[in-house]
Amino acid sequence: MGSKRDLSELLADVALFSRCTTRQRRAIARHAQIAELPAGVELIVEGEPGDALFVILDGRAIITKDSVEVNRVGPGASFGELAILDGEPRSATVLSETDVKVAVIGIRMFRTLLREYSDLAEQLLIAMAGELREARKVPAPSAGT
Repeated sequence: MGSKRDLSELLADVALFSRCTTRQRRAIARHAQIAELPAGVELIVEGEPGDALFVILDGRAIITKDSVEVNRVGPGASFGELAILDGEPRSATVLSETDVKVAVIGIRMFRTLLREYSDLAEQLLIAMAGELREARKVPAPSAGT
Protein backbone atom coordinates (compact mmCIF):
# COMPACT_ATOMS: atom_id res chain seq x y z
CA MET A 1 0.00 0.00 0.00
CA GLY A 2 2.53 2.54 -1.09
CA SER A 3 0.69 4.94 -3.32
CA LYS A 4 -2.49 6.95 -3.56
CA ARG A 5 -3.35 4.82 -6.62
CA ASP A 6 -3.24 1.73 -4.41
CA LEU A 7 -5.54 3.52 -1.97
CA SER A 8 -8.04 4.42 -4.69
CA GLU A 9 -8.17 0.75 -5.71
CA LEU A 10 -8.72 -0.35 -2.10
CA LEU A 11 -11.57 2.15 -1.75
CA ALA A 12 -13.47 0.16 -4.39
CA ASP A 13 -13.80 -2.62 -1.78
CA VAL A 14 -15.00 -0.25 0.97
CA ALA A 15 -18.80 -0.35 1.17
CA LEU A 16 -19.09 3.42 1.66
CA PHE A 17 -17.16 4.13 -1.56
CA SER A 18 -18.19 1.07 -3.58
CA ARG A 19 -20.60 3.02 -5.78
CA CYS A 20 -18.09 5.78 -6.56
CA THR A 21 -16.45 6.09 -9.95
CA THR A 22 -12.72 5.45 -10.38
CA ARG A 23 -12.26 9.22 -10.81
CA GLN A 24 -14.10 9.93 -7.55
CA ARG A 25 -12.09 7.31 -5.65
CA ARG A 26 -8.84 8.77 -7.00
CA ALA A 27 -9.88 12.22 -5.76
CA ILE A 28 -10.74 10.81 -2.34
CA ALA A 29 -7.41 8.97 -2.20
CA ARG A 30 -5.50 12.14 -3.19
CA HIS A 31 -7.04 14.05 -0.30
CA ALA A 32 -6.77 11.34 2.36
CA GLN A 33 -4.02 11.35 4.96
CA ILE A 34 -2.40 8.04 5.87
CA ALA A 35 -1.67 7.39 9.54
CA GLU A 36 0.07 4.44 11.18
CA LEU A 37 -0.90 3.95 14.80
CA PRO A 38 0.02 1.41 17.48
CA ALA A 39 -2.37 -1.02 19.14
CA GLY A 40 -4.47 0.44 21.94
CA VAL A 41 -5.17 3.86 20.39
CA GLU A 42 -8.71 5.26 20.38
CA LEU A 43 -9.37 6.29 16.79
CA ILE A 44 -12.73 7.78 17.66
CA VAL A 45 -14.40 8.20 21.03
CA GLU A 46 -18.11 7.79 21.72
CA GLY A 47 -19.78 11.10 22.56
CA GLU A 48 -17.05 13.31 21.06
CA PRO A 49 -17.60 15.54 18.03
CA GLY A 50 -16.73 13.97 14.69
CA ASP A 51 -14.12 15.65 12.53
CA ALA A 52 -12.97 12.84 10.22
CA LEU A 53 -13.88 9.52 8.69
CA PHE A 54 -11.50 6.56 8.69
CA VAL A 55 -10.81 3.55 6.49
CA ILE A 56 -8.71 0.70 7.90
CA LEU A 57 -6.01 -0.21 5.39
CA ASP A 58 -4.14 -2.67 7.57
CA GLY A 59 -4.69 -4.10 11.05
CA ARG A 60 -7.78 -4.59 13.18
CA ALA A 61 -9.95 -2.48 15.48
CA ILE A 62 -12.59 -3.09 18.14
CA ILE A 63 -15.84 -1.11 18.13
CA THR A 64 -17.55 -0.53 21.48
CA LYS A 65 -20.80 1.17 22.41
CA ASP A 66 -21.48 2.04 26.04
CA SER A 67 -18.23 0.17 26.86
CA VAL A 68 -19.58 -3.07 25.35
CA GLU A 69 -17.83 -4.64 22.37
CA VAL A 70 -20.18 -4.68 19.36
CA ASN A 71 -17.83 -5.58 16.51
CA ARG A 72 -14.27 -6.23 15.37
CA VAL A 73 -13.24 -4.87 11.99
CA GLY A 74 -10.27 -5.11 9.66
CA PRO A 75 -9.02 -3.83 6.32
CA GLY A 76 -11.72 -2.17 4.23
CA ALA A 77 -13.87 -1.16 7.21
CA SER A 78 -14.88 2.49 7.34
CA PHE A 79 -16.26 4.43 10.26
CA GLY A 80 -16.85 8.00 11.36
CA GLU A 81 -18.90 9.08 8.34
CA LEU A 82 -22.16 9.57 10.25
CA ALA A 83 -20.73 12.17 12.62
CA ILE A 84 -19.25 14.24 9.80
CA LEU A 85 -22.50 14.07 7.86
CA ASP A 86 -24.97 14.95 10.60
CA GLY A 87 -22.80 16.81 13.12
CA GLU A 88 -23.95 14.56 15.96
CA PRO A 89 -21.44 13.19 18.51
CA ARG A 90 -19.67 9.91 17.77
CA SER A 91 -22.00 6.96 18.34
CA ALA A 92 -19.25 4.47 19.28
CA THR A 93 -15.61 4.16 20.26
CA VAL A 94 -13.13 2.52 17.89
CA LEU A 95 -9.91 1.21 19.45
CA SER A 96 -7.00 -0.19 17.47
CA GLU A 97 -6.67 -3.87 18.42
CA THR A 98 -3.37 -4.24 16.54
CA ASP A 99 -1.02 -1.75 14.92
CA VAL A 100 -3.15 -0.12 12.22
CA LYS A 101 -2.72 1.85 9.05
CA VAL A 102 -5.70 4.08 8.34
CA ALA A 103 -6.75 6.55 5.66
CA VAL A 104 -8.21 9.66 7.27
CA ILE A 105 -10.44 12.17 5.51
CA GLY A 106 -11.09 15.31 7.51
CA ILE A 107 -14.49 17.00 7.62
CA ARG A 108 -13.41 20.08 5.62
CA MET A 109 -11.85 17.95 2.89
CA PHE A 110 -14.87 15.67 2.83
CA ARG A 111 -17.20 18.63 2.33
CA THR A 112 -14.91 20.05 -0.37
CA LEU A 113 -15.03 16.71 -2.22
CA LEU A 114 -18.84 16.72 -2.00
CA ARG A 115 -18.90 20.19 -3.57
CA GLU A 116 -16.35 19.39 -6.28
CA TYR A 117 -17.99 16.14 -7.34
CA SER A 118 -21.71 16.81 -7.52
CA ASP A 119 -22.60 13.14 -7.97
CA LEU A 120 -20.37 11.93 -5.12
CA ALA A 121 -23.01 12.68 -2.49
CA GLU A 122 -25.54 10.58 -4.39
CA GLN A 123 -23.12 7.63 -4.63
CA LEU A 124 -22.35 7.83 -0.91
CA LEU A 125 -26.06 8.02 -0.04
CA ILE A 126 -26.82 4.95 -2.15
CA ALA A 127 -23.99 3.02 -0.47
CA MET A 128 -25.10 4.11 3.01
CA ALA A 129 -28.71 3.17 2.24
CA GLY A 130 -27.49 -0.31 1.22
CA GLU A 131 -25.60 -0.67 4.50
CA LEU A 132 -28.63 0.51 6.46
CA ARG A 133 -30.90 -1.99 4.69
CA GLU A 134 -28.40 -4.76 5.43
CA ALA A 135 -28.23 -3.76 9.11
CA ARG A 136 -32.02 -3.74 9.40
CA LYS A 137 -32.52 -7.17 7.85
CA VAL A 138 -34.29 -9.56 10.13
CA PRO A 139 -34.27 -13.31 9.76
CA ALA A 140 -36.82 -14.51 7.23
CA PRO A 141 -40.09 -15.55 8.86
CA SER A 142 -40.83 -19.24 8.98
CA ALA A 143 -43.24 -20.66 6.44
CA GLY A 144 -46.86 -19.78 7.06
CA THR A 145 -46.27 -16.49 8.89
